[in-house]
Amino acid sequence: MLIPNTSPTFFPWEDTDPAPVWREIFGNDNPLALEIGCGVGDFIVQMARLYPDLNFIALDFYNKGCIKTCKRIDKAELANVRVLRAEARSFIEACIPAGTLQMTIINCPDPWPKIRHRKRRLVNSDFVVYLSRFLKQGADLYFTTDFVDYGLDVAEFMAVQPGFDNQLAPDTFRHTLEGYPVSKYMRRFLDMGQPIYYVHYRKTGGAS
Repeated sequence: MLIPNTSPTFFPWEDTDPAPVWREIFGNDNPLALEIGCGVGDFIVQMARLYPDLNFIALDFYNKGCIKTCKRIDKAELANVRVLRAEARSFIEACIPAGTLQMTIINCPDPWPKIRHRKRRLVNSDFVVYLSRFLKQGADLYFTTDFVDYGLDVAEFMAVQPGFDNQLAPDTFRHTLEGYPVSKYMRRFLDMGQPIYYVHYRKTGGAS
């Protein structure tokens, strides 16, 4: 049984619910930003402070993570974040109008390290094609991972992904990204001497 999440920051959406009207939920028409996999919320709190004119949707499938994220947001008294518990693809398809995301953030998703499981990875070329439908022109796409193979794979296919411009060129990835917050999860690996792979692209058009 799930622990109830009573935070005003939590938006209790279910698959059978109608699509949210984000303008009414946030009380403004600011552009939307989506974090897929918000963990315990320390990253999204930093981003929401850095970008007060964006409305952030923090998404995670794990209830305990959503509760911890809400507590951090409520403590920080941030009005530009809502937290939802949902699977990414079904949520995006049902709740995000095409061409409305100004930013999408995917930090350290499950790397599925076993070779036979790697087809389960969230971020691949097909997923980026799918996600592109929901991104505005000029929208930012951020991906990070602590898993070497995953970082190199995403950097490689994004370099030839139609409709996106590499914001780190001539590099296809970097191990530091100025102005980008470091989560507690990332810090754990950095403190052990393991690098984080950062990939940053911007939608320019073309494929959708």
